[in-house]
Amino acid sequence: MASSFKSPADTAKACVAIAELKNSAPLSNLIILSFLAGAYIAFGGLLAEVVTGGLAAAGAPPGIVKLLFGAVFPVGLMLVVIAGSELFTGNCMYMPMGILKGKASWMGLGRNWVVSWIFNLVGALFVAYCLAYLSGILAVPPWDAGALTVAKTKALGGAQFVAAGKTVTSLTWMQVFWRAIGCNWLVCLAVYLAIASDDIIGKIFGIWFPIFAFVATGFEHVVANMFFIPMGIFLGGVTWSQFFMNNMIPATLGNIVGGAIFVGAIYWWTYLRGSD
Repeated sequence: MASSFKSPADTAKACVAIAELKNSAPLSNLIILSFLAGAYIAFGGLLAEVVTGGLAAAGAPPGIVKLLFGAVFPVGLMLVVIAGSELFTGNCMYMPMGILKGKASWMGLGRNWVVSWIFNLVGALFVAYCLAYLSGILAVPPWDAGALTVAKTKALGGAQFVAAGKTVTSLTWMQVFWRAIGCNWLVCLAVYLAIASDDIIGKIFGIWFPIFAFVATGFEHVVANMFFIPMGIFLGGVTWSQFFMNNMIPATLGNIVGGAIFVGAIYWWTYLRGSD
């Protein structure tokens, strides 16, 4: 009976093959698929905020709120991986593995990362503004308060604010950076597990557990934050400069480290170094 999953070594080889394809992908495809990835992750974020809206204000235990938030968010990465799209954070694993194996170039990496980051942002902003804000889904109580709290926590750079009657301290630059490393370590492991599986159910389970873990733990995903923080901007609680300076920069850098080093480079070193 044939196995329904790949070995870790074969999974690493599959990642390199994907990197080779991404390295030479037509620009138009890269733009469209990057827009879709940003929108798909935003769908997961929107669902998570709808499910947990008002729970904190109602006095629900923080652990229960995190559990529910994390339980539904993985739908975003399921769409990214199974339906197909270009997610910047996943590409932080693929492209370095391709370079280390000689199947991708630094120019290809730069092109892929820049275009996927920009159009992930465009896709996430589209969902945040049109489908979550203009539609009224997150613009009315109690969901507006929850969306504002999430955005402020991520973007105010260590400042304090009041949420649900309590004083909350937002994340500092370095806290975002370290949380972003942990995030993309788990996100890229989720992608790795999905690639290892040869059936849809296996891919879903491979994605769900690591993504649930990163979200419930409180790690920082740059593309998810392209949805969460602009919602706070549209609701009037965060500025664009706070969005980019206090979160986008450290989250991007931390996600690169988490994906490129802790997954891509380690699995290349372990399974592919010196092989044909």
